Amino acid sequence: MKPRYIERIIRGMPTSDGAGVRLTRSLGQTPFARLDPFLMLDEFASDNPDDYIAGFPPHPHRGFETVTYMLDGHMLHEDHLGNRGNLKSGGVQWMTAARGIIHSEMPQQESGRMHGFQLWVNLPAKEKMKDPSYRDIQAGDIPVVDFPGGTARVIAGTLDSEGKQTAGAVTEISTQPLYFDVRLEKGATFTHAIPAGHNAFVYVYEGALAADTDNGTGFSSLAQNSLGILSAGDSITVFAKDGPARFLLLAGKPLNEPVVQYGPFVMNSREEIDQAIRDYQAGTLASAAAHD
Repeated sequence: MKPRYIERIIRGMPTSDGAGVRLTRSLGQTPFARLDPFLMLDEFASDNPDDYIAGFPPHPHRGFETVTYMLDGHMLHEDHLGNRGNLKSGGVQWMTAARGIIHSEMPQQESGRMHGFQLWVNLPAKEKMKDPSYRDIQAGDIPVVDFPGGTARVIAGTLDSEGKQTAGAVTEISTQPLYFDVRLEKGATFTHAIPAGHNAFVYVYEGALAADTDNGTGFSSLAQNSLGILSAGDSITVFAKDGPARFLLLAGKPLNEPVVQYGPFVMNSREEIDQAIRDYQAGTLASAAAHD
């Protein structure tokens, strides 16, 4: 196997979104901070309700998928089509916005810790105007795999540990994503295969990781709230050298298509963005048929 190493680091940047929710953004800070097919990764984490209580009032999406993973807290999802869902600690919502959705994500708590992530995953051109859909996954439906020195929650993809393969809670996504939440004890190592053609990254949200380098090139460590883009290869090895660590490992099949983004709309051309804006203004975002 050819090991992957950390060839680029994106340090999380404090920002806010929605009605003032404080968060840390890594992927998506700029158009140059993407990794096909991944468009954005936000982490929100606070014990102060002032940082999250205003939530994310109704807002539109078209052309991609949003993946919300809650570690702690309770959010209510509602949309203009009448869908409702409660996202609680440990749960995941995989929303395929596709041709369009207008939804809100509002906290259902007035105190306590709110901690989670939102990932944006691009859709191929042929799927951007399909019907929107949801996968609401409860915490107990996400497989948890124990291995020497740690555990992994398998949200998407297949985890191979000690010869046993465990399929994730989410399957049949065109970008063939791998999405693991991994916890390592101090001194533990995590090694796993990654499809050679996939783009991949690691995001550390607790502690720090050490990593192999390629003959002295690349980065040997990754600090908390930092994202490490991995080089080409077919496996990864990271270590919790100085203390316990928790991190997300994500990989996906690149689309290799043009990306034109205007806020919550991600299409393949400026003309398609202009049409999305017109559809939203006309109130036909989710009901619009594909345009010539």
